[in-house]
Amino acid sequence: MPKNILIPSDFSSTSFNAIEYAFDLFKECECTFFIYHAYYIIASSRTNPMFPVPDEYEYNQAHIEIDTKMEAFRKKVLSLSQNEKHTIHFEFEYGFLVEKVSKKVKKEKIDLIIMGTRGTTQDRDIAYGRNAIDVMEKVRDCPVLAIPKKVKFKFPGKIVYPTDFKSNVDINEIESFKTIARISNASIQIFHIGKEENLNQKQKEGKKQLENHLASFEYSFHWIENTKLLEGLLVFVKEQEGTMICFVNRKHWFFSNIFSNPLIKNLGVDTTVPLMALHGSSS
Repeated sequence: MPKNILIPSDFSSTSFNAIEYAFDLFKECECTFFIYHAYYIIASSRTNPMFPVPDEYEYNQAHIEIDTKMEAFRKKVLSLSQNEKHTIHFEFEYGFLVEKVSKKVKKEKIDLIIMGTRGTTQDRDIAYGRNAIDVMEKVRDCPVLAIPKKVKFKFPGKIVYPTDFKSNVDINEIESFKTIARISNASIQIFHIGKEENLNQKQKEGKKQLENHLASFEYSFHWIENTKLLEGLLVFVKEQEGTMICFVNRKHWFFSNIFSNPLIKNLGVDTTVPLMALHGSSS
């Protein structure tokens, strides 16, 4: 069961919604939450026009500004709940988000990252902001659950799991996924493009591994033909009223295409369905 949960925040309404979702999802679980903000200064050229770097004054001003924002955000977050099972820490650091989050995951032994999808991005045509994409793509030591701004908490009753059966799932990451399914009493819909009889030996072994992982859960296989992966998946999620998508992001097999495809906007999946990224094991 996840115990240490990292929630990157830019103090936006989307990140606050992700915090609410996290608190509700794990309301019956003993958890430590780290509400975390990483910031970076776009340097002026007052000291060296050729190689502009922030001077001490700029560092101090930025620190004061972020400290003020964090304190206001802390009060807002703590007003949500007084759950005795939850311990909450608020931290901010100077540096690049992905680098800092990666270090935080290792230092605090983070089990799961939960974050909003867009942050302060205002472009309505962008399903997921750059920060969410970077964390889900580049932080490889921890599963990431991204929560759209408009999603209000309800336990995910149907979790759609697209797979090509070629990935060796990291045992620690699949446990975080199984915890969410368990506390939600969710059914798992395993989605594959192709026929079961066309699986090769490696895929058959991958299917068996997945069945072993999910032996204690309600799950079903769905074999879809004559469609591309993303189009078929999004239509399936829409038709089946899936309430979460969970996938193994093996070398960008799935994730790198989903955000550039206009179908995700047309179906409204980006605004209604949380997305959980796992990472394949090295074995």
